[in-house]
Amino acid sequence: MSEILCQWLNQELKVSQTVSPKSFAKAFSNGYLIGEVLHKFALQDDFAEFSESRISSAKLNNFSRLEPTLHLLGVQFDQNVAHDIITEKPGAATKLLYQLYIALQRKKKSVLTGVEMQTMQPLTNTKVQNMKSETFQDQRLSRRRQNEIMAKIQAAIIQIPKPASNRILKALDSQKTLKKKKEAEDVANEIKKFEALIKKDLQAKESASKTSLDTTGQTTADLLNTYSDDDYIKKLQKRLEEDAFARQQREKRRRRLLMDQLIAHEAQEEAYRKEQLINRLMRQSQQERRIAVQLMHVRHEKEVLRQNRIFREKQYEERRLKDFQDALDREAALAKQAKIDFEEQALRVKEIHEQIAMERVQARYRKHYSICAEILDQILDLSTKVADYRMLTNNLIPYKLMHDWKELFFNGKPIYEQASLKHLPAKLSAEQLIELEKRDLLDNKDYEDYKVPTDVE
Repeated sequence: MSEILCQWLNQELKVSQTVSPKSFAKAFSNGYLIGEVLHKFALQDDFAEFSESRISSAKLNNFSRLEPTLHLLGVQFDQNVAHDIITEKPGAATKLLYQLYIALQRKKKSVLTGVEMQTMQPLTNTKVQNMKSETFQDQRLSRRRQNEIMAKIQAAIIQIPKPASNRILKALDSQKTLKKKKEAEDVANEIKKFEALIKKDLQAKESASKTSLDTTGQTTADLLNTYSDDDYIKKLQKRLEEDAFARQQREKRRRRLLMDQLIAHEAQEEAYRKEQLINRLMRQSQQERRIAVQLMHVRHEKEVLRQNRIFREKQYEERRLKDFQDALDREAALAKQAKIDFEEQALRVKEIHEQIAMERVQARYRKHYSICAEILDQILDLSTKVADYRMLTNNLIPYKLMHDWKELFFNGKPIYEQASLKHLPAKLSAEQLIELEKRDLLDNKDYEDYKVPTDVE
């Protein structure tokens, strides 16, 4: 597997550093090459901030920037994986690069950019990944601080100096005080020299200004005699005002410089006093140093407990977020299934409704068809009956006979005889019942005609 990955990295991607199976774990221990691979696929926009250094801060920076991109690709990456890669554990970098190779090939087939992949992810998953990234970085920083504290503790335990004798301390103090006094005297002498130079400069400038004033006075008197306008006088007054303003500014700069030197001298004296105070406070016994080391141990343990508690609380929060997301997913799935069931039920009801409507249409059609067929049969029976009678008798049909046929036709009874009524059995058939109904109908009609006679032409 490592040979295939090396061929992919060296020949296809052409990374900046040649990778071999022997140096695979070391090449990827700082995370720089992983960032370069992601940058070649346009997934790591902040690759310019990666570092090729192998110090702990550079590795922390690289892996903290890699984590969101790896989670975006669906690659399993957490604190343990990062620790295994940094410590060059055999197989850790190979496993991560193999997962990355599969994810990148899948991304290459889907032809999606990093921004599109990020927008396709749910909002809650994005928030959880950001929280995991921050948690990973906080854990790395806390581990780094803990290592620094342990290193300081070890240094304090190992490098406990022996208390110096009082003579040596006094001699050192006297040397430092003499040195400080000498420095203070040098600063004071320099300030005096500077002030003397400033005074000489001021005196020379004042004498020059006085001579210039005398000469300007004479020249102005001569010029006043020759010129009658006031322009030249105004120019001279303006020049004098500018000279006075320049002297004031020089005086202010000199005072500011003196104040800055005085403040620097006081700060130096204050630093010296603080140093003396710290040296005096540091003159403590070996037992006190041991107590201080024990106190640092206790503080370190307290800090570890606090960091563990914070990490556990973050894990609880991530678990709650995951449970909440799972509940939302379940509710969404149930709602989707309910919608599908409702649509299926509506479709079934629609099909049943269409089937009932079709049956009603067919029943109406059959009803109308049967009525039309019966009417047509009766018309045909009446026509054939009239035709047979005229063919046999070659005369007009009597009114009474025609009237009976019309009555049977209007009441929907067959004109032709369906069965004989001479010998009626105990149980009548349907044809015999129809014949009885026809006879009763004709009898009733004859009776009504008898009661109400009409003129027959």
